[in-house]
Amino acid sequence: MAEGSDDASDEGLIRRIASGDRRAMQVLYTRHSTRVFRFLQRLVHNETKAEDLMSDVFFDVWQQAGRFEGRSSVSTWLLSIARFKALSSFRQKQHEALEPETEDALEDAADNPEVVLQKASKADALKLCITALSAAHREVIDLVYYHERTVEEASVILGIPENTVKTRMFHARKRLSELLKQAGIDRGWP
Repeated sequence: MAEGSDDASDEGLIRRIASGDRRAMQVLYTRHSTRVFRFLQRLVHNETKAEDLMSDVFFDVWQQAGRFEGRSSVSTWLLSIARFKALSSFRQKQHEALEPETEDALEDAADNPEVVLQKASKADALKLCITALSAAHREVIDLVYYHERTVEEASVILGIPENTVKTRMFHARKRLSELLKQAGIDRGWP
């Protein structure tokens, strides 16, 4: 059977994976693993944990490809699975000690947020400001601006109405602008 463009599409790969095609799984993994990993890393703030969760995501895809209904794009489905895995990992580690990277990221009482932001470059300041947002606002910013998801796709991934995504984006951008202004960066949201 010649591989047509339909078989090479994400949806075609999922159909092939559902029938046990390992090569299709390799292609899908190669196509989406970097994006899924970066998404997870932003959520869990731990590279090792993100790698573990990414493996879980693609294992689920292998096992559940036959259940994919096509109500969203495959990449949206993958990010939905990844988000669920990340949230589940937070519930499991409520009583664990902080990772050294997390401890280092905690604010030093000697510097207020404005001083910390003034020491960083604009890109670092933006990253720091994003971490100051609520989890709900960080997720929306991450999906829409870093993963280039549409409002509709973000709505599906997060399991919330589109208007809620738009409202969260508005408030997140407004708060980012305020935080950047406090940091002495004239231009708010790029």
